[in-house]
Amino acid sequence: MKKNIFISFLSLLSLSLLIGCGEKASDANSDSAVSSDTKFDLVILNGRVMDPETNFDGLRNVGVLDGKIALITEDSISGKETIDAKGHVVAPGFIDIHSHISDFPFGQKLSLRDGVTTPLDMEAGAYPVNDWYAKLEGKSQTNYGAAVSAAAVREILSNPDYQSNTASILLDAFDPHNESGFNMSLTEFLPSPEQINEMEAMLEEGVEQGALGLGAVPGYMTRGTTSRETIMWQRLMGEHGLSTVLHGRFSSQMPPTTGILGTQEMLASVAAYGGGLYVSHLHQQALNYTPAALDLVKACKNNGLNTVAAIYPYWQGATVAGADYLAPDNYQRNMDRSYEDIIEVATMKPLTKERYDELLKTQPGASVIFGGVKEEIMLQALADSSTMIESDAAPLSITETGELALEWSTPYESAQGHPRGAGSHAKALRLVREKNLMPLMLAISKMSYMQAQFLQDNGVKQMTRKGRLQEGADADITIFDPETVTDNATMAKGGLPSTGIPYVIVNGTVVVRDSKVMEGVYPGQPIRNKTKI
Repeated sequence: MKKNIFISFLSLLSLSLLIGCGEKASDANSDSAVSSDTKFDLVILNGRVMDPETNFDGLRNVGVLDGKIALITEDSISGKETIDAKGHVVAPGFIDIHSHISDFPFGQKLSLRDGVTTPLDMEAGAYPVNDWYAKLEGKSQTNYGAAVSAAAVREILSNPDYQSNTASILLDAFDPHNESGFNMSLTEFLPSPEQINEMEAMLEEGVEQGALGLGAVPGYMTRGTTSRETIMWQRLMGEHGLSTVLHGRFSSQMPPTTGILGTQEMLASVAAYGGGLYVSHLHQQALNYTPAALDLVKACKNNGLNTVAAIYPYWQGATVAGADYLAPDNYQRNMDRSYEDIIEVATMKPLTKERYDELLKTQPGASVIFGGVKEEIMLQALADSSTMIESDAAPLSITETGELALEWSTPYESAQGHPRGAGSHAKALRLVREKNLMPLMLAISKMSYMQAQFLQDNGVKQMTRKGRLQEGADADITIFDPETVTDNATMAKGGLPSTGIPYVIVNGTVVVRDSKVMEGVYPGQPIRNKTKI
C-alpha cells in the first residue's frame, strides 16, 4: 500500500514538474540567473514578444548581453543602448535556407532589410566549401553558411576550363563576363561509375569542411543526372546525418515527367538511407499538382521521414536562360507557357524564339524571369501549415550597366531582377495583414523556428540557439511593425528594400537601425555542420 502511495506521489510530482516547465516556456518571463538590475548591452522595451517555439505572445522587455538574449521580463530594465519597440513585434531573426545572395555585400543588405539574419546558400551551394567560408570570415553582416554543391562538382568534372574564384557556381553562372569558364556543361554531363565515385569523394570533402548539407539541382541537369548519382547524394547525407536541399528534376504538369516525380525520386532514397530532405519551391515544380505534391511530402513526414517543402511568395520564378525546364519541349508543352512568358533581366523585355536561341549560344547563364505556377495555387501552398517560407534570392543586375549588383554601396533603385531577394519575408507578412492568409505566429514560425528546427534535426547543432525569442537564445532579432511592414521590390526595381522593419539585430549587434543598414558592422558568424563545431 505504501509503495503504491509512493509511486502515486512520484507520478504527481513528475506531472507538476512537466506543467511547471510548460508554464516557464510559454510565459517567457521565467526566473533567470540574470537580474533586471543588470546593465545590459542592449534593451528592447515595450515590444510584442513572439516566440514560435512556445507560442508565447505578450508585451515584454528584452535584455541582451554578450550576444545572447539574457532576460525577457515585465520589469523595467536598462542598457547601454535602448530600442523602443512599442507597437512593433519582436521576433526571432528570420532564417532563409534557400538564398543565393548571402555571400556578397549588396545581397546581405537586401536580406537584412527583409528581416533575415541568417541567409544560407543550401540549394546551389558552394565549392570548394572552405573557400566560400573564408571569403566571408570577419566581414559578414549576417550569419552565413552553405551546402556543398553537387552542381559545381559536376561542372568541374565535365568542364576542364571551369575555374571559380567565388566558390559559388550561381555567381559564376550569372556573371555577364563569365571569366570563370562556366558553360553549363553540367546539364548534359553523363558520369561514368568511376566519376560518380569521384563526385562522392569531392562531396564528402565538402562535408568534412563543414557544409550544412548537400545542394542538389537535378532540375538543371535532367538529362545528365543518373539515379545512381541521386542515390549517392542521399546515402551520403544519411551517413552524416545531414540534409539534401532539392530543386526537383522536373517542372511539369504533363506525363511522363510531372513535377511530383522529382520529389518522389529523392523521397525513396530518404526512406532507404535516412538524412533529411528539404524540397525547394515545390510550387514551381509541381505547378497545378502542388496540392497533391504537398500531401505526399506531409504523408512521408507523418510516417517518420525527415522531409519538408518550402514556398516563396511569388508565382514568377527566376533562373538562367539555359535551364532545362525552359526548353520549348518542356516550357511550352509541360508548363503551358510561351517564349513571351520569359523576361530577360538585362533588358527587362520578353524573349522571342530568336533571342532565346541566341542566349543559349552566347550566354546560357543570362538571368531571366519566367511565369510558372498560378498565383492562387502558390498562395494556398504558402499558407499550408507544413511549409516553410524561403526566398530563392538571386543576384540582381544594375540597370544602366548590366553588371551584377554586388557592392554594398549599390543604390537600391539601380538594380533590376526578380523581387524575391528583397521582399519575400515582408511580402509574407503583408499577405498576413491584407489577406488574412495565415496567423501571424505561423508566418513567423515558417521564417524562423521551423527552419532552425529542420537544420538542428539534420546535423546543424548551432541552430538550437536560433529561431527562438527566448532567454539563452542567440540575439538574432527582427523588429517589425505588423501594420506597415511591406515589400516594395518589383520586377523592374528588384532592389527596392522592404519597409516596416526598422531594427535587425545579429548576435546582439544592431545592424539595421531606423531602417538603415549600418556600414562596416560585421557581427555575422559562420554556421557549419556538427563536424566543425
